Amino acid sequence: MKLIDLNRDGAIGANCNYLQIGALNIVIDSGLHPKKAGREAAPDFSKIRSVHLDLIIITHCHLDHIGSLPILLREHPEAPVVMTTSSAMLLDRMLHNSVNVMTRQKEEAGIPEYPLFTHDEVDRLKKRFTGIPFGQAKRIASTKNDAITFIFHPAGHVAGAAAVEIHHKRRQIFITGDVLFENQRTLPGAKFPVDRFDTLIMETTRGNTERPPEKARGLEVARLVDSINETIQRGGSFLIPVFALGRQQEILSIIHDARKFRRLVDCPIYASGLGMDLADYLDQISRKTKHANFNRGIIKDLKIKPAPRKLNPGEDPKQNALYIISSGMLVERTPSYVLASGLIGNSNNTIGFVGYCDPETPGGEILAARSGDTYLFKAINVKAKIKARIEKFELSGHADREELLQFAVQSNPRAIVLTHGEPSARAWFMEQLSEALPKTKIIDPVPLQEYQI
Repeated sequence: MKLIDLNRDGAIGANCNYLQIGALNIVIDSGLHPKKAGREAAPDFSKIRSVHLDLIIITHCHLDHIGSLPILLREHPEAPVVMTTSSAMLLDRMLHNSVNVMTRQKEEAGIPEYPLFTHDEVDRLKKRFTGIPFGQAKRIASTKNDAITFIFHPAGHVAGAAAVEIHHKRRQIFITGDVLFENQRTLPGAKFPVDRFDTLIMETTRGNTERPPEKARGLEVARLVDSINETIQRGGSFLIPVFALGRQQEILSIIHDARKFRRLVDCPIYASGLGMDLADYLDQISRKTKHANFNRGIIKDLKIKPAPRKLNPGEDPKQNALYIISSGMLVERTPSYVLASGLIGNSNNTIGFVGYCDPETPGGEILAARSGDTYLFKAINVKAKIKARIEKFELSGHADREELLQFAVQSNPRAIVLTHGEPSARAWFMEQLSEALPKTKIIDPVPLQEYQI
């Protein structure tokens, strides 16, 4: 098997891997880098420009995995695109939102290349997307009389997220995608086969994070609710920055349960944006596929109000409220970024992060700062002293490193490829796997370099 990581910067960003398995050419995911702009945010497709692609597999619908798909399909107009049934229900909505975001960024930041694709282009591509149920084996043949069989396995993480098991002759390859083994309120945890694989391609997102016993998911949910109560009772507001797909619906479910069992104080709840729209999709997925557990009725039960359309940079709305707003990493110019600029200077307020934050995003920088430090919200020219409480709750959509390590050791593969992680996170896995599996070849691929595995 040949592998090239087409994510030009490695780490976590424009996730995209090219695999040549026998005579078949396959691409796994095609994302956009959340911290870059223009064509530099997309993978480098130059290495496969002259290649006939037999298949494109999408593991799930976060934009760092699908955001450049229309560009890839423009260059490979014959390639079929497969994903789970649930992801097929979400994909075009996520891509349309990406067009909206890029159009806004073109106006606000003057990025001439944006949008990288259009709404019309997304509409035309829909007929090329095929949804396949979990557990159903699918055979794909090449033009050279070779074939693979692949199977999707539930990966937790978000609705539709899949690991991919590929069989080629006597070889088995397993790609974890983004994975969470624990159950969420809205989604069951990953269900992976117990088997020995020849090659394991695995995510490493949380390689930097050791979860102590007191940070068990149930305890973290309780700690989040307690922190919200304390903040509201002292007259402050609580901001939970969330990812629109998955994390927002999960937090809404947690808040609904807390309110239902009278564990949450009475306060206004504001939520808006793409995540609220996706609540309808998750409701449909729950009813049609049984691979999610979300009822849109909880939004009505919670009497959620839409967040103000016009948030003034550096201004605290002082609503004594709970805000559940994207983006999860406080990416510049998003509603959570602007709202945080107003809340952060008031000691009564709390900003509570519930998912992964890239260290170089505003969310990551604020998490690393100390109380009393001055933070500059560069995109809106607001400088504020950090007085609000900044908290991190271990409610990530990614598996703990120890769980992934255990899965890798149990699989006992001949080769392991590390993906989707910062260099230090991959280094932890490299060290641990080398010690636990001394006969296994461990590869941390350099972007755009070819590997024979």
